[in-house]
Amino acid sequence: MSLLEKATFGAGCFWGVEEVFRVIPGVKHTAVGYMGGSTTSPTYQEVCTDQTGHAEVLEVEFDSNEVSYKTLLQVFWENHNPTTLNRQGPDVGSQYRSAIFYHSEQQKEWAEASKAELDVSGKWGNSIVTEITPATAFYRAEEYHQRYLQKRGLGSCHL
Repeated sequence: MSLLEKATFGAGCFWGVEEVFRVIPGVKHTAVGYMGGSTTSPTYQEVCTDQTGHAEVLEVEFDSNEVSYKTLLQVFWENHNPTTLNRQGPDVGSQYRSAIFYHSEQQKEWAEASKAELDVSGKWGNSIVTEITPATAFYRAEEYHQRYLQKRGLGSCHL
């Protein structure tokens, strides 16, 4: 019997983040959108003003019998720079911040433990600035953003 859970991550531009997670065995559904802001039902244009407080996020629905939340955290840490505040590569603004939005106390504990372990390891050379906060309302991004890279035959958008 499958046990579907949700995980929500902000790691820069959501197009590339979605492509990384979409292909993981056990991930059943992905959707890009916005979370963590102060307005209801924001549009991409509003989020890009850097005034709504939302992060570009990926919501992942996964079967925890096939892939663990801890594995998803590992993928999250390995696929962006968690030490740059409000920036990933050429993308600058609070919507590109590194963020984990947890859906349970267990997810919170695992996220905080993995962040602390990675920070102590010194792998990044700088302190990790990733925020770990409770999941709030998820606002699905406009349809043209969903599976954006896949629709264009691209595997990533990283430099």
